Amino acid sequence: MRKKIVAANWKMNLTIEEGKTLVENLLNQLPELNESKQVVIAPSYVHLAQTTQLLDEYEHIHVAAQNVSSEAAGAFTGEVSAAMLRSAGVPYAIIGHSERRQYFNESDSMLAKKIDLALANNLRVIFCCGEPLEVRDAERQNEYVANQIAAALYHLDATQLQQIIVAYEPIWAIGTGRTASSQQAQDMHAHIRHTLAGKYGASVADNMTILYGGSCNDKNAPELFACPDVDGGLIGGASLKAETFLPIIQAMLAK
Repeated sequence: MRKKIVAANWKMNLTIEEGKTLVENLLNQLPELNESKQVVIAPSYVHLAQTTQLLDEYEHIHVAAQNVSSEAAGAFTGEVSAAMLRSAGVPYAIIGHSERRQYFNESDSMLAKKIDLALANNLRVIFCCGEPLEVRDAERQNEYVANQIAAALYHLDATQLQQIIVAYEPIWAIGTGRTASSQQAQDMHAHIRHTLAGKYGASVADNMTILYGGSCNDKNAPELFACPDVDGGLIGGASLKAETFLPIIQAMLAK
């Protein structure tokens, strides 16, 4: 089933107490969610246990890790495995975020390994893809994103793909205040869906959730979410305060 989802990526922000306060403020004002319209919160690792406990009674709001190791276990200091996350009650993991690709040199082959380990441990994956400014300016964004998808996902079968949520991140619009127009977002989301349909068939692609992840905020969310192929958002800075994140959730519910 194609779900509408708003996911909060806290990145490396908030102390333990600040995170607790934010989640409590969200829960106190959270509108009614359902099976087809859900919220995911992705705090840093130190928040996962607390956030999982706070959300324990809420069926349609989930916790995600911001990253997962490409190794199953062993002498990898500082890493956190998919099995560890699942044992801690975490059901989602973000894989391939542009900041991981850029700052930590995560390759397509590494991301494919991460996805395989996540799926093997019953984690749902929010897989990020998107082009830098020079690729957009050269009008090669469709080919670039299609290649990212092929490298990370095409070894999966259709059943495995149902555990994947795609998040499109125009890298040139992350943290810059520059946002893709609603038409640019729709065009790329439609292209992603068409690309997946070419490999897995229209029925599978039509049921995929594709999120927009480029400086989405409480002001532009209604217009972006109104696009037929935009199924919600992966939200960064605007997810760090209840007063800016809640209107984004409302925009998702209104679609």
